[in-house]
Amino acid sequence: MISLGAAHLILPIVVSVSILLMLIRPSNIPEVYWICGGALLLIGLRLVPLKLAEQAVAEGMDVYLFLIGMMLLSELANENGVFDWVSSVAVQRANRSCSQLFLLVYGIGTIVTIFMSNDATAVVLTPAILAAVRKAKVEPLPYLFACALIANSASFVLPISNPANLVVFHSGMPPLGQWLRFFGVPSVLSIAATYAVMRFVFQKELRAAINNEADAVPLRPEGKLVLTGLAVMVIVLLTASSMRMDLGLPTCLTALAVTSAISIKTRTNPVRLARNISWATLILVAGLFIMVYGVESIGALNLTQAWLEWVQKLTPASGAFVVSFSVGIGNNIVNNLPLGLIAGGTLQAMHAKGLLADAVLIGIDLGPNLAVTGSLATILWLLALRKEQQDVSFWQFFKVGVIAMPVGLVFSIGGAILMRILFKTL
Repeated sequence: MISLGAAHLILPIVVSVSILLMLIRPSNIPEVYWICGGALLLIGLRLVPLKLAEQAVAEGMDVYLFLIGMMLLSELANENGVFDWVSSVAVQRANRSCSQLFLLVYGIGTIVTIFMSNDATAVVLTPAILAAVRKAKVEPLPYLFACALIANSASFVLPISNPANLVVFHSGMPPLGQWLRFFGVPSVLSIAATYAVMRFVFQKELRAAINNEADAVPLRPEGKLVLTGLAVMVIVLLTASSMRMDLGLPTCLTALAVTSAISIKTRTNPVRLARNISWATLILVAGLFIMVYGVESIGALNLTQAWLEWVQKLTPASGAFVVSFSVGIGNNIVNNLPLGLIAGGTLQAMHAKGLLADAVLIGIDLGPNLAVTGSLATILWLLALRKEQQDVSFWQFFKVGVIAMPVGLVFSIGGAILMRILFKTL
């Protein structure tokens, strides 16, 4: 049996090394092996009791169901040509202008992120956009970065836009009306600020003209059915959110219903779609839950609570900026999902609400625009590019992110402060 003092030393080391290995992926070994290996090591060394590990895995059920539903619908849309159609329409409507094409791609990415989550933008929309711009024979980087950065910048428009939102607020998810009241303006400012930064960074590439248009891709009848199903799911989720219900089960059930209806209509086998879901992502998330519970069990929340108590002594505006930038930068060190779990636990333990909670969520969602290590969506985006033989280095991303992330955070937190002042809840 490992002593308590040794546990306090070994457990953080195992967690830190596992997350580091997940981010750098030695020998291209998938992320899930490093995280689950670390989680199993914690259980094997009895640093995390089996009962606590089971509780941790069960705690993430809402997130797993949400991810399954979103991944299933994303794969359904991809399988039936929705994303290929959308990408081709963007190229066709660009009028041979790279800047116009960039605006259209950014707009499409925004809509997909808002209503299908940032993972859909990163994993499914990105390859479709890459294929379209390659056919148009234009420099792909601006459009790929548009997919990556908007996947984070638009991820707090709605609760369903990012799985991290479910993690941060967990049992205290604000009702939809309250969410839109306090995150609507900050989200718009985040989207606009990020767009302006990228237009500045890629101004040379976006001055070019498109000399070779991609062929038009018609939307098949099956694709129209998928779009109808997506609209139904959005209505269901917005209704569930307005009623303060957990979003995981409604997302999964609606996705299954839509998939069944379309499979019956088109006489296709839905098992193929299930095989294409990234089940490893769910296992990775479960492993992260175990690690975070382990860290919490040795008193990590005491440190984060002490830090938050110190922040609360600052003026509300100063505290919001300190929290958002600290959390935003921290994402890129440990990834936003485990940090979101710790931040959510800290907020719940201290019953912290209002502007500080807003700042935490904005930092969790927008902070990953700094580096490729910041969020699961960005890591999945990078992996999607590698499958298409298109690589983006850490430094390439960082050179854009070091401008985009701080600018987006400043405008978003400014908008959050403004809304709290207007509604007299500062």
